[in-house]
Amino acid sequence: MSQPHPELTPPAALPPGGLRITCLGGLGEIGRNMTVFEHAGRLLIVDCGVLFPDSDQPGVDLILPDFESIEDRLGQVEAVVITHAHEDHIGAIPYLLRERAGIPLAGSRLTLALVRSKLAEYRLDPVTIEVAEKDRCSFGPFDCEFLSVNHSIPDALAVAIRTPAGLVLHTGDFKLDQLPLDGRLTDMAGFARLGGEGVDLLMSDSTNAEVPGIVTSEREIAPVLDEIFASTKQRIIVACFASHVHRVQQVLDAAQAHDRKVAFVGRSMVRNMGVARDLGYLRVPGGLLIDWREADEMPPGDVVLISTGSQGEPMSALSRMASRDHPIRIAPGDTVILASSLIPGNETAVYRVINGLTRLGARVVHQGSALVHVSGHAPAGELLYVLNLTKPRNFIPVHGEWRHLRAHARLAALTGVPDANIVIAEDGVVVDLVDGQAKVAGAVPCGYVYVDGLTVGEVTESQLKDRRILGDEGFVSVIIVVDASSGKMVAGPEIHARGSGIDDAAFSDVLPKIADALAMAAAEGIVDTRQISQLARRIVGRWVSENYRRRPMIIPLVIEV
Repeated sequence: MSQPHPELTPPAALPPGGLRITCLGGLGEIGRNMTVFEHAGRLLIVDCGVLFPDSDQPGVDLILPDFESIEDRLGQVEAVVITHAHEDHIGAIPYLLRERAGIPLAGSRLTLALVRSKLAEYRLDPVTIEVAEKDRCSFGPFDCEFLSVNHSIPDALAVAIRTPAGLVLHTGDFKLDQLPLDGRLTDMAGFARLGGEGVDLLMSDSTNAEVPGIVTSEREIAPVLDEIFASTKQRIIVACFASHVHRVQQVLDAAQAHDRKVAFVGRSMVRNMGVARDLGYLRVPGGLLIDWREADEMPPGDVVLISTGSQGEPMSALSRMASRDHPIRIAPGDTVILASSLIPGNETAVYRVINGLTRLGARVVHQGSALVHVSGHAPAGELLYVLNLTKPRNFIPVHGEWRHLRAHARLAALTGVPDANIVIAEDGVVVDLVDGQAKVAGAVPCGYVYVDGLTVGEVTESQLKDRRILGDEGFVSVIIVVDASSGKMVAGPEIHARGSGIDDAAFSDVLPKIADALAMAAAEGIVDTRQISQLARRIVGRWVSENYRRRPMIIPLVIEV
């Protein structure tokens, strides 16, 4: 995936006075959100997040945006504006700051606190600029105005970017909950004011563009939680995102009402809720919180555990509980509440955890069976409202898979945005806003950058293919000893299989074929070990395919003596 747009050439120089927009992530995928704006030779970045790997990317921990197109221009970056503190918007910041440590980070109070806490683990001390809704400040030629938006984490912001090329409104992730728990509404009056001023380009969250109607209020969840708490006699475990302060607050309130103590489980949950509590975003009654080890010694009916792992992450606390690999042991009668939505691609992992918990005797309550979570993203009815308020001249749907982007583009067309002014881009596609018109200007390389343990960018697509083959088909090794001068085989061949489902003894039928082929090759003067390896690989691979309908990795080892 090094170049997803071979039909597009690198863009020409940006016309004077124009604005260039390049998304390095977040288009055609859920995650890895990062947008680069260029004007007058200076750059502004909005968000810098990660994408979590799929099952067909074995061994990969995280997927980063590809910084290649800007790596020699990082000195021109005025700031990174962070809309909110979800991992798909902040997770790649440590890797960007490793390239240039002094890039200023601009965000809200809670966002920057969570970012600083995260960067401390990487031993990075960032330059930060705290902003709030209604603030307006300049980063080089970019005049930025910040607007409050309601999302599944407090203190989220949209940003309006003014340059001589025009006004761009980037919504970040948002919804229009009319009764938010913290009373902080999406600034629709601000959106309307910008619409009156003239929005030249709207870039808007597309995650729920296929979902009709309007969002259910967060307040609807509290009665459901109260009912579950009232009917449960044993232990309650609530799994949610480690950043969902509002959901944690609702659980704390329910626990207080039902005389249960609460313990946080999972490093990120403990860290984030500690930050939220210190800043006053999380209200914790005195004496309510206890350590999870203390909770494990208490009567099950007296405790609530709030844990990470709502997406089935393999090393999360909840996944380890489901596989009995955690000090907290699931017991019959426990109730587990999955207070989150399913991120596309995580379904198999989540259902595996649900089945594991159910097998151990737990009752599992999730979004499909009860109203224990509402989305943090605006559905189609609210997206239409924003489009009608802002009346954009040009529109780029962002933050979504292809189906979401297409659905959002259709909504924009319905509100009157001309088809010629709706740009559905992919990661790496360069869009120029010149003379009030947004057009595709080319593309830059924009592949996946894999984090695998301590390595960054060293794992390639071909290596992932090898991993998939090894995981699905196993491997077969062929050991041959040849005379260095004549190329004749002097020992072997030996064949060993692992994970292929083929017994080593079965390869006795193919050994003569290899010997005959190598004898013919030696007679023809072939002594190159690489050619001998390829010959052995072809013979064994063909034999395995014909007899077992399998395609394991064939690993020849030719030793010269």
